[in-house]
Amino acid sequence: MALGVAQIPWYATLFRGDQFAAAVAEIAPISLRYGALDYIVYRNRDDQYKFMQCATWASKAEWEAYWYGPEMTTFKTIHSGWYQVPVLYTFADIVASGSRESNGVDVLASS
Repeated sequence: MALGVAQIPWYATLFRGDQFAAAVAEIAPISLRYGALDYIVYRNRDDQYKFMQCATWASKAEWEAYWYGPEMTTFKTIHSGWYQVPVLYTFADIVASGSRESNGVDVLASS
């Protein structure tokens, strides 16, 4: 089975960018409790209100357990005025990936 990545495009409301950044940085690691292999949150440099939260999953069911779980439901409720709705996530299959290890050697991986 191919790994998948959940991609959540958040857009913070006016004057909430810094507060939302801190809040999403707290909720993102919770995904590891639900089986995420990793997570990352990006904040756009040109548009400081635009965020992309991503996590890699072995199954979409694990992702859905996180997205609809109590922690994320509470997060979305408490911070509902801090981001624009609707939030329409996507779930994508990983076709290829790679990274550079700290010793400078390229590591290539393919699904």
